[in-house]
Amino acid sequence: MTQAPARAPFNSSRLTRFLTENAMLNAAQTQQDVGQQLGDWLNFRQAIALHGVLHPEQATPHDTPAQVRRAATMSAQALRRHAEKVRAQLEQSIQQGAPTGSGLARIDMPPPTLDEPLEPKTAYEPYRRFHAAHQRQMETSLHSLRSQVRGQLGKCPGPLQQLATLDAAFENILGEREAMLLGKVAKLLEKGFAQAVKQHIKQQAEAHALVTTEAAHAASTAVNPGSWLMAFRQTLRTALLAELDTRLQPTLALLEAFESQTPQEQ
Repeated sequence: MTQAPARAPFNSSRLTRFLTENAMLNAAQTQQDVGQQLGDWLNFRQAIALHGVLHPEQATPHDTPAQVRRAATMSAQALRRHAEKVRAQLEQSIQQGAPTGSGLARIDMPPPTLDEPLEPKTAYEPYRRFHAAHQRQMETSLHSLRSQVRGQLGKCPGPLQQLATLDAAFENILGEREAMLLGKVAKLLEKGFAQAVKQHIKQQAEAHALVTTEAAHAASTAVNPGSWLMAFRQTLRTALLAELDTRLQPTLALLEAFESQTPQEQ
């Protein structure tokens, strides 16, 4: 069996690095203790629910959901290959459009042009829809994948079954928090776009104020309206790829546990 690559620590995740490198997140904030943050996030009801998962009563055969018992058994290697296929399809969807036969809806990047004169309050709307659609696509596909992996662990006795139960609890408890944090990333991207639009408008005004034809030509060449927009479009794709990595982490952790506890294919 091919050894799975080690996952990056939480504080150095691809999404965290993207946010810090683009000045959207203070690097000092990423040094906070994850356990302490988790404790701060849980309310009283959620803490009780988690305590119940960590200290279960003696399990019975009925504890395993019917859909899990009916699901076909997959080896760890087959499940890993399936997860890699799902990931590759989502990556292609973000970068080039959904691959044929994937079952994913095609979500196209808006045309690399903007109406003039620019209206900062409405210019971002096509990109907001593009970003939100990809987030929904990732959420749907990866929730299904995570449930599938968890279902295979649920068929195993002992620790793996307990891990599947714990993961289901964490997904339920932290789902709202995850959505809120990823929503903040979307707002930071929109803020960056608005700042770029304002800078572009300012540079256009300065170029138009030049009096000589030669100077105006030089200024218009320097202020290429497509350059900043193309850079933002790549930033948007990079943000989505980083988000994909982050959303995949729990599933990859389950896969690693499954692989470590099950025999290799011959």
